[in-house]
Amino acid sequence: MSKINIGDIVKGQVTGVTKYGVFMSFEDEYSGLVHISEVSNKYVKDLKEKFMVGDVIRAKVIDIDKDKNHLKLSIKEVNPKVKFSKSKIEESGLGFELLETNLPIWVEKRMSELTK
Repeated sequence: MSKINIGDIVKGQVTGVTKYGVFMSFEDEYSGLVHISEVSNKYVKDLKEKFMVGDVIRAKVIDIDKDKNHLKLSIKEVNPKVKFSKSKIEESGLGFELLETNLPIWVEKRMSELTK
């Protein structure tokens, strides 16, 4: 990889995974970061669900700091269908029923506390 240009698709190794991005290393002393916003077009809760140190992945170069040999990368532009497990909150089906039932009780209780 003697010459890397913006728009190139490069293959590198994951060297670190944080809550805000995936760090990568490449040949010829290049390093890079895939910011969490460049991983998927959908919400990403935890990058550690998908990436581990040592993984080899492909990414698109979206910017280059030539002085530092640092690449700004995007995975979603190479593979827009990167899947992340979704953690869903189980719904009970009650909706606002609980609030509607208890709100008058809570208001009355608080009003009596304030008037004492």
